[in-house]
Amino acid sequence: MLLAIDLGNTNIKYGVFNGDNLLASFRVSSRISRTADEYGSVLVGLLHDRGIEKGDIDGIIFSSVIPALNYTICHMCEYFFGITPLMIGPGIKTGLNIKAENPREVGADIIVNSVSAFTKYGGPVVVIDFGTATTFDVINEKCELLGVVIAPGIKTSLEGLATKTAQLPMVELDAPKTVIGKNTKHCMQAGIIFGFAGLVENILRKIKKELGVDDIKVVATGGLGEIIAREVKTISVVDRTLTLDGLKTIYELNK
Repeated sequence: MLLAIDLGNTNIKYGVFNGDNLLASFRVSSRISRTADEYGSVLVGLLHDRGIEKGDIDGIIFSSVIPALNYTICHMCEYFFGITPLMIGPGIKTGLNIKAENPREVGADIIVNSVSAFTKYGGPVVVIDFGTATTFDVINEKCELLGVVIAPGIKTSLEGLATKTAQLPMVELDAPKTVIGKNTKHCMQAGIIFGFAGLVENILRKIKKELGVDDIKVVATGGLGEIIAREVKTISVVDRTLTLDGLKTIYELNK
């Protein structure tokens, strides 16, 4: 079985594949202060609850956007599973041609999502990842990553409102029935949800104009992708396992 690990700024996503089948997936918070023993103990317990034992894992791949945690995760994999993981980085085969001025600046999450989207949906395709940041990855029909747009994340923006103002609270992220709010909660929900929907629509419109295409596949992923997709009709599909599937694809290219 393959253990795929996506180390993000807010959460770590784990996925266990048996062949092409995703048997189980888990999400835990990513904290630099945690040790390899803490991460390993939690992961082994989660696997055991799903009927998966340490010895069932024969391969591990991970991507990371937190360099300070890379050693911790590698050590965890080696100590608990006896496996040195394959890490997304320079020298790894992906099949993706990165057209950035400095390809080394492109985040591992963007590379994995781009590979996954092209493999599953073809090109041209735009991947919108609604994570700690909101990223738009633009891939053409030749599997070339043409570039990326980075905007603030939805939760990041909400936390900024709640922590930088005296009277605005944290609210549930859900679309209200009307855009004109009658109470603080609905006012904030309207601004966040409908505001980000407008941001997505405008950026997609500009991407299409710049590429000279009217029709392009748009794939949303990340925890809040479904909420925004209900408001943005140009989003073609919501794929919650896009990153884990991409890690599996890259592992198979390199094993």
